[in-house]
This record gives sequence, structure tokens and C-alpha cells, in this order.
Amino acid sequence: MRTLTNQEKIEKFMQKLARRVRQAGRVYFTGGSTAVLHGWRDSTVDIDVRFVPDTDELYRALADLKEELQANIEIASPPDFIPAVPGWEDRSEFICREGKLDFYHFDLYSQALAKIERGHAQDRSDVRSMIGHGLIEPERLRSLFDEIKPELYRYPAISEEKFHESLEQTLAEQLGQ
Repeated sequence: MRTLTNQEKIEKFMQKLARRVRQAGRVYFTGGSTAVLHGWRDSTVDIDVRFVPDTDELYRALADLKEELQANIEIASPPDFIPAVPGWEDRSEFICREGKLDFYHFDLYSQALAKIERGHAQDRSDVRSMIGHGLIEPERLRSLFDEIKPELYRYPAISEEKFHESLEQTLAEQLGQ
């Protein structure tokens, strides 16, 4: 049985993954891993990551690390669920370098929009934490939503109207309106 993942386990994941690869690359954390590393959650169920470049070497390392760390490791990032938010690479927050790997938080605006679209209670709480900690700004979030709207047709499971309503409801709750 795999256990919850805390900050120490995420840090071990970064170190151990870096030791297993020879090729330079970037690893982007999303979801609960970002929440844990930023400190608004103590633990998460999964370590969600995206690799750039997407190499077999990194994927092969995951199988061993899942067992060694007793962690759930998933390949997932916001563009798997919503259109890629323009400029996400530039807004992604650098965490550290381990060996030849650079670790980042995937753009928090992209994460927030994906969480708002999904709409789970934990997701809404995470978005409130991002805003509350000053990591994202409500008006910029609205603006970026407007930028991805023309691409929502590529995600047939998403209702643009419901997504927009969820965004406005989340922001109203956060801003006490």
C-alpha cells in the first residue's frame, strides 16, 4: 500500500530521479505536489509530473521510484485537461536543480484554471490558497481564461459556460462577494 506524500518524499523523489538520468531536462510538478512544496498542504496522494523533453529514460525511472518511495506517481499536467495557457513556460516557478534536471512548479495560473474546471472541493481550496498567498491574481486568472476560451472546443467534455461560472464563483468566494 502506497502512503501519502509529504515534502520530504517529494524532495527524495527529485534527488533519486536526478541520479537515474543522464540527459538534461525539466520536470514540472502540478497539483498536490505544488501545494505541499508551497506549504498550504502537508501531504498529497500523488506526485503529478510532466517531463520536457518527454524521454523514455525518465519514464523508466518512475517504475522503480514508485516502489522505492511507496508513492503514487502520475504523468499529468494542466494541458491534459484544459487548453495550454499561453506563456505557461515563462510563468512556471523554478524550484531547484538536481543533477541534470531542473524542477519547476507548472504555471500556477494553468493549475488554478484546471482545478476550477475540475471543481473538486480540494481543488477549490487549493485555488483559494493560491490567491490567499498572493501566488495568483484574480484579474489575471480571468484574463488567461479569456485567452484559452477559443481553444475549449478541443476539449468536448468541457462546457465553456459551466467553466466560466465556476471561475466566477471561485473568485467571488475568495473575494467575499
